[in-house]
Amino acid sequence: MRSVLLLALFLTGALPAQAAAIGAVLPGASERGTAVYRHFGFPIYEARLYTRGGGAFDWNDEFGLELRYLRNLSQYDLVEGTMRELARTGGALPVRNQLESCYSKVSKGDRYLAVTDGPNRISLWLNGRPACTLSHPEIKYRFMAIFLGENTRSQSFTRRLKGQ
Repeated sequence: MRSVLLLALFLTGALPAQAAAIGAVLPGASERGTAVYRHFGFPIYEARLYTRGGGAFDWNDEFGLELRYLRNLSQYDLVEGTMRELARTGGALPVRNQLESCYSKVSKGDRYLAVTDGPNRISLWLNGRPACTLSHPEIKYRFMAIFLGENTRSQSFTRRLKGQ
């Protein structure tokens, strides 16, 4: 449960500030869908998917995912949650050190924004400030599949996030 909470909290921020930031890092991006992730009924984060022009989600296009946390989470929780979800959805990846340098503890209202840059890079911002860049072969799919893939913890969450 703690892992799921940690991962869920990873990608959020403040709507007006982040909405402005997404346009700077992903030109032409508009909100495609939004969903609140809950674990055992407790809201963990609100997610927003940004695509170019708000168009249909496509793994071949660049996109952004923002998580606005609805609870406080430690750095440990975020890292462990992400590592567990990566293992659950397709096998462990050697990205723990990168995640530890990327993630900081989050408080209610904090936002992480993740923007893809090709198949092997994802740039992250925390509350509108650059946090890090994750680099690994196929990190775009592996990391974002936690939220947008076929094997997410909540298919209804994923459908809403994709605007379906």
